[in-house]
Amino acid sequence: MEGDVMDKLEAMVAVCDFDPITGSIPATKVEITVSCRNLLDRDTFSKSDPLVVLYTQGVETKQWREFGRTEVIDNTLNPDFVRKYILDYFFEEKQNLRFDVYDVDSKSPDLAKHDFLGQVFCTLGEIVGSPASRLEKPLGGIPGKKCGTIILSAEELGNCRDCATMQFCANKLDKKDFFGKSDPFMVFYRSNEDGTFTICHKTEVVKNTLNPVWQPFTIPVRALCNGDYERTIKAEIYDWDRDGSHDFIGEFTSSYKELCRGHSQFNVYEVVNAKKKIKKKRYINSGTVSLLSLSVESEHTFLDYIKGGTQIHFTVAIDFTASNGNPSQSTSLHYMNPYQMNAYAMALKAVGEIIQDYDSDKMFPALGFGAKLPPDGTVSHEFPLNGNVENPYCNGMEGILEAYHQSLQTVQLYGPTNFAPVINHVARYAAAVHDGSQYFVLLIITDGVISDMAQTKEAIVNAAKLPMSIIIVGVGQAEFDAMVELDGDDIRISSRGKLAERDIVQFVPFRDYMDRTGNHVLSMARLAKDVLAEIPDQLISYMKSRAIKPFPTPPAYSPDHTQTTPI
Repeated sequence: MEGDVMDKLEAMVAVCDFDPITGSIPATKVEITVSCRNLLDRDTFSKSDPLVVLYTQGVETKQWREFGRTEVIDNTLNPDFVRKYILDYFFEEKQNLRFDVYDVDSKSPDLAKHDFLGQVFCTLGEIVGSPASRLEKPLGGIPGKKCGTIILSAEELGNCRDCATMQFCANKLDKKDFFGKSDPFMVFYRSNEDGTFTICHKTEVVKNTLNPVWQPFTIPVRALCNGDYERTIKAEIYDWDRDGSHDFIGEFTSSYKELCRGHSQFNVYEVVNAKKKIKKKRYINSGTVSLLSLSVESEHTFLDYIKGGTQIHFTVAIDFTASNGNPSQSTSLHYMNPYQMNAYAMALKAVGEIIQDYDSDKMFPALGFGAKLPPDGTVSHEFPLNGNVENPYCNGMEGILEAYHQSLQTVQLYGPTNFAPVINHVARYAAAVHDGSQYFVLLIITDGVISDMAQTKEAIVNAAKLPMSIIIVGVGQAEFDAMVELDGDDIRISSRGKLAERDIVQFVPFRDYMDRTGNHVLSMARLAKDVLAEIPDQLISYMKSRAIKPFPTPPAYSPDHTQTTPI
């Protein structure tokens, strides 16, 4: 091995552990278009000259920061703004937005010098989760006045969805192995705004050749260049060594724009080892790499399904076993402190407040398990929190929390901790939907060790064939080792020799997310971010496995220009 490559190798990500999808893909970008109708008229001799200002909110500080402004449109109460807002979209985060509307009276950038016409608060999830990703809301903020409405439309940016399939070969690479030829592989990096590089793909190793032909690979375009087609893409070529100390052969740079030329003389690259070039006067290169082929396909995204009308149905199941402790005592995990939410309520609110944006009727089934029910003390592992077996639906997050509080006063905590009944309950509904119009998410909140592991595994393996995902949040200080087995991130779960078709379970202990300073808002945001991050990919994996395409988007909103003053 050449000693001068050590610094290269130290900087390199551990090639064998790299997963090109996790951690490498930047956010989906969403474009927001703004229109208003029937705005207040603040000008005496003409109509208002409106402008809309967007503010975003930080998770930790909760401070509103100005994100951007539309253009000013003169003399209209029904503006359709041309300037768009482009936002990074994360399904797993509650992205709070505020839109303020002003009547502009001068060229001053100071908003205090202009007339306030109203404002609206919403989340980015609320906009994309609305029918056809179009949200219409009344403007407020001026007591006693009807301020008109604002119309917000979301469109996923096109380059977010392209996937490129490429194949490379090399010719006359440097020989690195003493007894044989090299065992070459390539590592691709995306350049960042600050000049650093992020690994985004690694090819397989081709053994004992200086003229390798690598297998074709598919990669999201946004992972290669973050949507900037002229951004530098760097490729490094290494000779694989069994002990992990891979020898650096050389590198070259390109861009997505260049690669799009396909197989041509433009896509033959000299592989250069800069240190060798400095040392050896006659050095030309360490071989060449050629692009053999490139094809681009548009993949269906999570937002394509949401925009096409796919609804996400949320069900919660709460652990009412005796190990939680007597709810009337402050040591209980179910204790109702009048001044702060318990861990069950926090976990429910953290996850539910985000998912509810994707369910149009905001009616959610809420179940309990592991309790004795009135009047005769029957033990149930699948009872409705609102006490209504025919209609277990609660109205919004507040309705679920209210039913949860009510249940604590009427049922007796008992046991054991059985998950299979509530998983099968949701699976029955999911099994009735085959067309991709609905996807089900079950949140189980529990304090402890599961009693029906074999039945739960079987229920999960069966549910993996259905349009559903399961989130399990562990509260309290119990050992949750068994739960990790249900989360198929490392080893896919199996039952009676059958492997689960997909990984649909995400387990986290809430204690890992508790903010040390006691900031519950931050704890809840961290929890939601982690448990919900996998849902979009799980939904897509189900749709792909069943060859379900997104429904066509309802007709695009075309503003009613009959009431709009021409500009």
